[in-house]
Amino acid sequence: MKTSGATDGGDSPSRLIDARIEELGDWRGQTLARIRALIKQADPEVVEEWKWRGVPVWSHAGILCTGETYKAVVKLTFAKGAALADPSGLFNSSLDGNTRRAIDIREGEAIDEPALQALIRAAAALNLSVRPRSRKKSA
Repeated sequence: MKTSGATDGGDSPSRLIDARIEELGDWRGQTLARIRALIKQADPEVVEEWKWRGVPVWSHAGILCTGETYKAVVKLTFAKGAALADPSGLFNSSLDGNTRRAIDIREGEAIDEPALQALIRAAAALNLSVRPRSRKKSA
């Protein structure tokens, strides 16, 4: 796993995510840590980033998802979620938009781990499928 987007202070995104998990110190930190582990297992080439003044971001050829923490939920927002098949019905938030979809996880809720990992792999495959292709040069 790679990291990107080191801050001006020099901390790597992975260290900043570690610190956020520790700082939360409750079910939200535990949930964010578990989601992070599932993402890394699903896509070993994922890149961790730290954007928008404190949001963990996981990317592979573009943003896959973000992991925001709020008082009542851990929100996993998929940048291109509207374009992903969700046969397990994980998406339960941000359903009205044309682009993003999110999964709100509340305290005590179980994560359908295989379904989440399938979404991560599908998001990476989608990003890779729409990458600009290099043009062949004429000889």
